[in-house]
Amino acid sequence: MSWLDKLLPPKIQHTDPSERRTVPEGLWIKCPSCETVLYKTDLEENLNVCPKCSHHHRIGARARLDAFLDAEGRYEIGQEVLPVDVLKFKDSKKYTERLKSALETTGETDALIVFGGSVMSVPLVAACFEFDFLGGSMGSVVGERFVRGVHTALEQKVPFVSIAATGGARMQEGLFSLLQMAKTTAALTRLAKARLPYISILTDPTMGGVSASFAFMGDVVMAEPQALIGFAGPRVIENTVRQKLPEGFQRAEFLMEKGAIDMIVDRRDLRSAVARALAKLQRQSMDAVAG
Repeated sequence: MSWLDKLLPPKIQHTDPSERRTVPEGLWIKCPSCETVLYKTDLEENLNVCPKCSHHHRIGARARLDAFLDAEGRYEIGQEVLPVDVLKFKDSKKYTERLKSALETTGETDALIVFGGSVMSVPLVAACFEFDFLGGSMGSVVGERFVRGVHTALEQKVPFVSIAATGGARMQEGLFSLLQMAKTTAALTRLAKARLPYISILTDPTMGGVSASFAFMGDVVMAEPQALIGFAGPRVIENTVRQKLPEGFQRAEFLMEKGAIDMIVDRRDLRSAVARALAKLQRQSMDAVAG
């Protein structure tokens, strides 16, 4: 080898494509707020909250309930209730095809998951929306599971907590979907008559028929930071009234300022906030809340 060959960089060696290491897709996530590139595992360990700017990324229903409820004593409610295409609805796709696609994407049979359990040793029943299942839309199954959760809370004389992440009523079920607004609020009226607490937690987004029914009926209404909460979306309102909406309109902070919600709670502090609120509502000693 000549002295010139020693100075020149080595030639690029071509490797077999099958032996090349590839970076798996979805390993890194860019925060839409601060644009920091985050390792997905680190983000999940932080409950999908950006460690740099505290932006609350959306989180699946089971992951949320897994972090929210105590590990022991959990049981699912209403999982046997399944959707039926009564109207034989079809737009660009059949409703049954959309249900099948949502099942394959999320692993869930509908947009609401209900669990009995406890939070920091305070017993309760919790219902949580899965937004990735048809936009967390409320159909007959969502309404039925919600009501069964409320009935379980009544039977066991424990509080009820709902965590909303939804686009509203499910258009593919027509009037059957809108009936769930009355059905769920009627069940909550029974809960109120039994003097059992109901806490409503609003996450991004909480819109449409859900916001117009049980979402704001809580004895305490909590929201995550910067959550979009309202009936119609901002663009729809702007196009209707033909006016520019105020900065931050329909965000949790705006609603807090106007008195529509009671408190804004970081997702990482939600367990302790709910446990303390339930202890106060039930006039229990704070010693009943496990640290």
